[in-house]
Amino acid sequence: MGQKIDLPVYLSPTALQRLFHHQGERATAAAAERFGTMFGVSSLGTVSMAELSARHSTPQVYQFYFHRDRGLNSAMMQAAKDSGINVMMLTVDSITGGNRERDLRSGFSIPFRLTPAGIAQFGLKPAWGLNYLLRERFSLPQLDAHIDMKGDALTIGRYFTEMLDPAMNWDDVARMVTEWGGPFCLKGIMSAEDARHAADIGCAGIVLSNHGGRQLDGSRTAFDQLDEIVQAVGDRMDIMIDGGVQRGTHVLKALALGAKAVGLGRAYLYALAAAGQPGVERMLSQLTAEITRDMRLMGVKTVSELTPQMLRFR
Repeated sequence: MGQKIDLPVYLSPTALQRLFHHQGERATAAAAERFGTMFGVSSLGTVSMAELSARHSTPQVYQFYFHRDRGLNSAMMQAAKDSGINVMMLTVDSITGGNRERDLRSGFSIPFRLTPAGIAQFGLKPAWGLNYLLRERFSLPQLDAHIDMKGDALTIGRYFTEMLDPAMNWDDVARMVTEWGGPFCLKGIMSAEDARHAADIGCAGIVLSNHGGRQLDGSRTAFDQLDEIVQAVGDRMDIMIDGGVQRGTHVLKALALGAKAVGLGRAYLYALAAAGQPGVERMLSQLTAEITRDMRLMGVKTVSELTPQMLRFR
């Protein structure tokens, strides 16, 4: 998509990062810059994409959803342009909220609703609670300018079910690609047919993703689909993949099948929750060391030497 990165991995856009650590996206962006790789900011991000773009020189993508209000879609894309965002990334695998049973059991919502179980968790993790109460007020700056998410506001679940448009079609996406006028990526593609559609309307890249397995129950993994989609459109656009990546060998397998880069989500969120920016940097350092060591053990010097013939499927 025209972006130069020093690692074959990037930090995927994920929501609500300041719930994991008070630094949130600021820690993620700083760690990505130190390692020379791309990071993403979500529509449900907790730090302004404009702030992050001004602070960091590494490529940044803005991930957003398709709303019923077409004017809102245009306004959010214009805000991204004004912020200097490099790549627009439209998520197409979450046009409605999944049945996230863990959230239903815990009562998780934005704004917070304190329950007895939640109060107990605050008591067990006093540092997190103090940071939440005493530091910068929690907000959703990408949405606050357009949607009231406060007070009696929409919870995240209601945002997905009431604000997003399940009738989105390829013509809608094609108009957005034209309106953006720069590198446009679709996140959540899982079939060769849809990949061809994306290439036909001018998308510069796609991310194969099942949204971390948190949407459609029983969906195949992105890696399962990778080879077929690379064969179909790998010469027409950049193909990336995310979901389930935990080791350097996982990255190399995806690259060997033709992925241009691999997105990380949980891998850096756990590190962020544990230690903020140093945690994310340690995760990237360990993963870089794994990738380098594994390539040496395989006898290759560059990722371009990785080929499908190096893999055997059981």
